[in-house]
Amino acid sequence: MLHLDFHPTGRHFLQIPGPSPVPDRILRAMSLPTIDHRGPEFGSLGRKVLAGLRTVFRTQHPVVVYPSSGTGAWEAALVNTLSPGDHVLMFETGHFASLWAKLAQRLGLQAEVLAWQGTDEHLPAAPGWRRGADAALIEKRLREDTAHHIRAVCVVHNETSTGVTSDIAAVRRAIDAAGHPALLMVDTISGLASADYRHDEWGVDVTVGGSQKGLMLPPGIGFNAVSPKALDAAKRAALPRSYFAWDEIVAMNKDGYWPYTPNTNLLYGLNESLDMLAAEGLPQVFARHRRWAAGVRAAVSAWGLPIQCADPAVYSPVLTGVITPPGVDADALRRLIHERFDLSLGTGLGKVRGRMFRIGHLGDSNDLTLVATIAGCEMGMKLAGIELAGSGVQAVMEHFAEHAAPRPLQQAA
Repeated sequence: MLHLDFHPTGRHFLQIPGPSPVPDRILRAMSLPTIDHRGPEFGSLGRKVLAGLRTVFRTQHPVVVYPSSGTGAWEAALVNTLSPGDHVLMFETGHFASLWAKLAQRLGLQAEVLAWQGTDEHLPAAPGWRRGADAALIEKRLREDTAHHIRAVCVVHNETSTGVTSDIAAVRRAIDAAGHPALLMVDTISGLASADYRHDEWGVDVTVGGSQKGLMLPPGIGFNAVSPKALDAAKRAALPRSYFAWDEIVAMNKDGYWPYTPNTNLLYGLNESLDMLAAEGLPQVFARHRRWAAGVRAAVSAWGLPIQCADPAVYSPVLTGVITPPGVDADALRRLIHERFDLSLGTGLGKVRGRMFRIGHLGDSNDLTLVATIAGCEMGMKLAGIELAGSGVQAVMEHFAEHAAPRPLQQAA
């Protein structure tokens, strides 16, 4: 029998930017007996979940659900709308934007990657990984494409590797200003249900999401929210697809079913998550994430360390990236903190590996969770011999004390 010697006492602090902690309420829902996925009970569950997802994505149009990771949903977005050799414009804001571009190339698409042009004293190897997508640069490139070879523009809304968001409404305005017919595809895997997102209002054609972040579920569900324009493009797209094909899924979803065996028990959990979000209200959900993020950033500023996101206008409400001092191995620091304080932090990925760590502040958290997280980081850095300018613990406590938590929707007068 396999024995996992994890966390012998107390509760592990899972403060990576996803998978996020799963609430007990959702775990209990997932433990219910599996039912017939062709029976009437399941049809009712399917219809309810799909309606709830449209609310979270802020769309009146279909949301396609896959038993997959977010990577599968990335692939689904591309293969349903494009043909071999099509030209796609991707904006590199971090590791996951880069991975999506690589996936596009492996599918036989021509992936052109734009990136912020400039220098950065803190991260000279990855200067563009501290800023959001540049809508003006996207507009300039689309204006140059007078023959309209570019079929899609792909942007990451909340870049999980860096803690940088992108202004999706500005990207849509840039596409429209250029008079370009390209589809707009957006990855909001780590932003969904944590950061304000509006699929219909922002004119997004395909939105990619995942279950393991703001929805507070285990990994295993991927999403595509799909516009009418994208559904029309799917009729002409020629990239091979079967499992990921939208048409059969959307058709069967009308009755609450899927053309394959769905992950029934994860859908139980999703149903519970959607109920929790609806009871709280999305504006309240977004407000608490912004408040938590501001408190964590106050702590990082008190330490005197640079925040990975260099533009305060696009700070992520989901996670904060912390750049360690020159010569400090951020991964060695993370291991020390994990071993001593049973606290998991996000690693630096790709070009910033070893130069930064990520603090997740999303989903099933609260003020004390984050105060304890900051304490663990601070104690670990002191043990590692890092000189800090001040106390992040004191700063985060003062921020939360001075900025009262918004009252839950159901308790409001």
